[in-house]
Amino acid sequence: MNGVVVSLVAILAIIQLVVQPGQAITCGQVDEFLAPCIPYLTGGGEPSGACCSGVKAVQGMAQTTADKRACCSCVKAAANRYSNLKDDAAQTLPKKCGVSMDIPISRRVNCEM
Repeated sequence: MNGVVVSLVAILAIIQLVVQPGQAITCGQVDEFLAPCIPYLTGGGEPSGACCSGVKAVQGMAQTTADKRACCSCVKAAANRYSNLKDDAAQTLPKKCGVSMDIPISRRVNCEM
């Protein structure tokens, strides 16, 4: 349990260092946080703790409309790189991680929300 707490604190610290107010979100940041989700998104099962931590980190990064659009575009681009991405797994990922996200994980989403 202590390892989980330490990991969560470390992720939150990284988010603070990586995304300072007023700085643009990059696809590299989004990809890095969501990379642990690829096995779940392509193979099913249950998302890992690292995956859910990444989902929470991305949700925390996307506070403004511009940030949400940037994250959405990055997620859409990443989803399109995986032809075997399971749409149902992508749509349920935030809920399985206990996160409410305004950014859908989909190849076909319109990011100009």
